[in-house]
Amino acid sequence: MRSKVPTTTIAAFVLGLSPVAAWAAPRPWEATLQPPASPVMERIASFHDLLLWIISLIVLFVLVLLVYACWRFSEKRNPVPSRRSHNTVLEIVWTAVPVLILVIIAIPSFKLLYYEDVVPKTELTIKATGHQWYWSYQYPDNGNFGFDAYMIAKEDLKPDQLRLLETDNRIVVPVNTNIRIQTTAADVIHSWAVPQFGIKIDAIPGRLNETWINIERPGTYYGQCSELCGVNHGFMPITIQAVSKEEFDAWVKEAQTKFARVDDKGVDVASVAVATTRPAN
Repeated sequence: MRSKVPTTTIAAFVLGLSPVAAWAAPRPWEATLQPPASPVMERIASFHDLLLWIISLIVLFVLVLLVYACWRFSEKRNPVPSRRSHNTVLEIVWTAVPVLILVIIAIPSFKLLYYEDVVPKTELTIKATGHQWYWSYQYPDNGNFGFDAYMIAKEDLKPDQLRLLETDNRIVVPVNTNIRIQTTAADVIHSWAVPQFGIKIDAIPGRLNETWINIERPGTYYGQCSELCGVNHGFMPITIQAVSKEEFDAWVKEAQTKFARVDDKGVDVASVAVATTRPAN
């Protein structure tokens, strides 16, 4: 269910006093993809729909063929089975048709992979570092401030917050902006994944991976680490707050002071934001 972002003050965004209702979030027994919120996910959903039609037609064809074969060639209707072992036309057809289907699938698949892999010109970079078991974020294009994001424990949740998906510090990004996402890890392999953006990218120690997003609608979006990274693997969520560019600029000014990570010599220092919540066991 889609919901609009309420008109809260910038201070509320910074202090986290007024969480914004999610534009879309996982629901119990949900069987379909979550509504896409980025151009990449829109193309993934479109490709998924194409594959759904193809596999549905194949399953229906095989089912009809199987039922017909059981009926037509039963012992009652076909007491003397044929001893024919080859049919040239049939063998050409059942070889050519699967090849044609694979070509139909391959063309949009290669286009989608290229679209996902090539990072366009971006206006903002966010670096995500995976730890056991939380995420750290840096904004190198906005003063290189950063913060840690820990899951909010169940007993500390507010009424409109989601269990296992809310963090004490949200990633705040502007809408309709190409954003570069860089991922790495400080200990073991993690995976930064947000379904509505069509993103699942590994965070590997000693390596910097990157992808991109462009969020089309304001709201709150959720993800989780998708790599088995240890005992608290299921307790390191990702919470992203998408706001207007004006709200983002105001948030950055506050965050540069609140989450300053660089001293007067340009050396990266520990975040001044002290997390008061730790992931539950």
